[in-house]
Amino acid sequence: MNIITKILIGIIALEHLYILYFEMFAWETIGKRTFKSLPRDLFKPTKALAANQGLYNGFLSAGLLWSILISDTVWSKNIALFFLICVSVAGIYGAFSASRKIFFVQALPAIVTILCLLLLN
Repeated sequence: MNIITKILIGIIALEHLYILYFEMFAWETIGKRTFKSLPRDLFKPTKALAANQGLYNGFLSAGLLWSILISDTVWSKNIALFFLICVSVAGIYGAFSASRKIFFVQALPAIVTILCLLLLN
């Protein structure tokens, strides 16, 4: 995997670590600033649901970081592709179900990285 693709994967992994942090540990502070369309009184009762979502984002991040560390180029590419597709699907679903912004923040960077992975490697 080339360095550009690894950097892009690393950025996406860090983004999902950040999402893990605020959904699991800062839902009632950063979550309120991020999801302004939700009524403020819903953050406390949805804290456990947000933490569950955060955990899934952590799994996505772990898989992406793992793909960078795999020495076998074929396996590295396949694992990266799998987790990038997962991020893309989650971002597309989030864009339809929650906010269009999610497409640009999550799905689009993953799609661009998929293209780099397939075309540059």
